[in-house]
Amino acid sequence: MFDSLGWGEIVVLLVLGLFVFGPDRLPGMAADAGRSLRKLRLYVKGMTDDLKSELGPELGDVDLASLHPRTFVQKHLFSDDDDLDPAVGRPRTRAGAPLADGEPAPWDPETT
Repeated sequence: MFDSLGWGEIVVLLVLGLFVFGPDRLPGMAADAGRSLRKLRLYVKGMTDDLKSELGPELGDVDLASLHPRTFVQKHLFSDDDDLDPAVGRPRTRAGAPLADGEPAPWDPETT
C-alpha cells in the first residue's frame, strides 16, 4: 500500500495531520480511514467474486490483475523476447548464432 511512500513522507504526513486535526481527533480519524479502506477492499473483493462467478467455471480462474492495461503492456511488450540474443540484442539465426552486421535476417517467401 505504501510502496511509493517512504518513511520520511509518512512521518511528515502524521505530523501535518497532528497539527491540522489535533491530538484528540487524529486517532478517531485514523480509525475511520481504516474502516473505510476495509469496506472498500471488501466491496472490490465482492465485485471480483461476482464477476468470476458470472463468467462461469471456464473463465472463473482468470487472473483479473493480468488484464490491467499496464500489466498487459509490460507482459507483452517489455518481456524478454526469445528471438533476440541477450548479448547483442539482435535476432538470432536458427542455429542460435547472432547475425553479423549487414547480414539480412532469414526469410522464407512461402510464409505469407
